Formats: sequence, C-alpha cells, structure tokens
Amino acid sequence: MTPALAVHGLTTGYGGAPVLHDVTLEVRPGALVALVGANGAGKTTLLRAASGLLPLAAGAVALAGDDLQGVGVEDRARRGLAHVPEGRGVVVELTVDENLQLGGLTAHRSAGARRAAVEEVYGLFPSLDRRRAALGHQLSGGERQMLAIGRALVARPRVLLLDEPSLGLAPQVVAQIMALLRARCDDGLAVLLAEQNVAAALSVADRGVVLDLGRVVASRPARDLAHDEALRHAYLGF
Repeated sequence: MTPALAVHGLTTGYGGAPVLHDVTLEVRPGALVALVGANGAGKTTLLRAASGLLPLAAGAVALAGDDLQGVGVEDRARRGLAHVPEGRGVVVELTVDENLQLGGLTAHRSAGARRAAVEEVYGLFPSLDRRRAALGHQLSGGERQMLAIGRALVARPRVLLLDEPSLGLAPQVVAQIMALLRARCDDGLAVLLAEQNVAAALSVADRGVVLDLGRVVASRPARDLAHDEALRHAYLGF
C-alpha cells in the first residue's frame, strides 16, 4: 500500500542550522502515527517541513506517492494535506460557522458540498454545533481546538498534521479529541500527531516515532513504545 505521507531522509532547520537530521517515517491511509519527544526534539519543525512552511536542506516528502518538491503550501492543501499548527489558530473575529466555511474553500468544492462538510463537522463536535454564531474569541480553549481541527476536516484531507492539540486542555477534552482522531483514522484518514502528552497520544496511535535532538531514535507499534520502560524514562518522561 502506498503511504499517504512519506518522509525520507529529511534534513532541515532554521537559518542554516539543522534541527532535523535524516528523518524518515511513513503514515499509511487509516493510520495514526504519534510523533513524540521532549521539547526541542524537532516535532513542530517536522510538521512545518512536511506542510511546505519550511524548505528542505535534504530529503523528500511525498503525498500518496507524489513528490512534493516545489509544491507550495496552498497546493499541498489542495492535494489533501491539512496542517493544524500549535496554538489553535482560528480567526477570532469570525463566527464558528464562518471559520468552518473558510476551511472548505481550500478544497475547491461547490457551496453545497462545503455546507455538507461543515454539517458533518458539527456532527463530530456537538459543542460547536451549539455555538455556530459565537465568535472565535468567545470560545473556550477546548472549543477553539475543536474548531481548528474541524476547519481542517471540512476540506476532507487525505493527511492531517496536528501539532500539540492537547496543550493546556482539561483531561476530558483531551480524551474527546483523541477519540475523535482515532475514529477519523478508522474511516481512512491518515494522521501524524505531534504531541507531548505521550500517554494520550500512544493510547490511540497505531505507531509511535520518537524524536530526540532531531533524530529518530525509535519507531515501533505504539503499544510496544508505551510498555518499553527504559525508552519511556530515557526519552518520553513518564
């Protein structure tokens, strides 16, 4: 099976200083891969490079077998690569419904198809359904995170890159978001989840990739990583 997302030999960084070194990983359709590691390990850098926000010094990124070299951020989104960065980036001056409508514009679908996709997201997040007319700045942190994820899902992507969705959220909200991601993967979505809440991420992931100082130090089934006490203590802090 062709990977939904393939990263091979990726080296990149900022201002000429490498942050990632020869990173290779794959995410298959319907799989959730947890990208875990300490602060500064390179998780956010990897997602930024995969989405086209950061140029590569070496290596390649492919979406469904197609090399993305020279493909810009917007074109990657149109091809089915969605990126939800850390910080719950919603447009706080717009309503929930307007934010979700924005997500559908990327996919170049008809107004009717976009509306159907928005309604599907409301079905996934009942708390957003109840607050359709609320402005972004009126939402709780958990609602903003749900809105950011929902806006990405409206475009019906092949691959979802998700950066630290649990940051600052209550445990019950984290559990809800993780369960939703697992359910979307079971429906065929491929997810690369960068997350410091390692236990939560590994509990729903198929596979875990551990980064340390910009290098892959382990890539195994998530259950194996969760039960490897030596590795957990050395790299994951739990």
